[in-house]
Amino acid sequence: MKQRIISNVMQGMLKYLNNAQAIQLQKVLEKEFEQIEILEYERKEAEIENNNLKLTEFFLAAKRVEGCSEKSLKYYKSTIEMMLDTLGKRIQEIETNDLREYLTNYQQEKKSSRVTIDNIRRILSSFFSWLEDEDYILKSPVRRIHKVKAASTVKETYTDEALENMRDNCDNIRDLALIDMLASTGMRVGELVLLNREDINFAERECVVFGKGDKERIVYFDARTKIHLQNYLNSRVDSNNALFVSLRAPYDRLKIGGIEVRLRELGKQLEIPKVHPHKFRRTLATMAIDKGMPVEQLQRLLGHRRIDTTMQYAMVKQSNVKLAHKKYIG
Repeated sequence: MKQRIISNVMQGMLKYLNNAQAIQLQKVLEKEFEQIEILEYERKEAEIENNNLKLTEFFLAAKRVEGCSEKSLKYYKSTIEMMLDTLGKRIQEIETNDLREYLTNYQQEKKSSRVTIDNIRRILSSFFSWLEDEDYILKSPVRRIHKVKAASTVKETYTDEALENMRDNCDNIRDLALIDMLASTGMRVGELVLLNREDINFAERECVVFGKGDKERIVYFDARTKIHLQNYLNSRVDSNNALFVSLRAPYDRLKIGGIEVRLRELGKQLEIPKVHPHKFRRTLATMAIDKGMPVEQLQRLLGHRRIDTTMQYAMVKQSNVKLAHKKYIG
């Protein structure tokens, strides 16, 4: 109770004081309250819920204005609400140890990986940092919770043989064109399903896609993809504007789940492990780096905001590191 009163006073005085004055005021308040006995009263759960709901909605609204996708906002919302429901405290009263204990318990109960726990930490850090910047809290309790170190794993890519095997065993021209588009452009599957026929520039072998945050960029495809895509479009009898549609009437636009299922089935049939749309993107990134493409250009091609993200996709072969060492050093 005492700490809550002190926190409320500090919140009200923040805009009038500099850092040194705020620290001194907090010390004075804490000393004075040592001499006072305050009877704790039981707050209604509705009060806590309303306070937390209001601040969470403010944060999500700010993120929406910044251009966050609805998918990201949904993930932010569920992550924050789960934490708040578990702790059962007003946001202003949450402390660093509360969050450390929450993350520890979450990992143990859900058997979550370190990567998952760090994703939760990053979202909570963004949330509380925003609250601090907007003067809703004095200091973010996540500030002293450091990045969770995760083991570095080399993610798998498709071999040349696996790609050719998939192409040779497609039983329809749509799947062949679809595989070629994913393999030659490196686009996200979420970008692929949004493409329309008129988005394709066959003369320049390029198309415009809308990536995360509705950011527009150009991707490019090779001559083989151009031929297979033209053959597929010329064979269609439907009037749907979507670039890729279902094989049977009513010829609806393909969705992410449909592509994932189709590729997974093809992988099982050919005994190729872990066939997934995103693996095409990782394969292209690795191949591009392997062949000497500057990482800054690859970053632009893949639509990454940070170059660190691009480097996580690009796993350089050890044999090429050896050759580079001989060329530049040895």
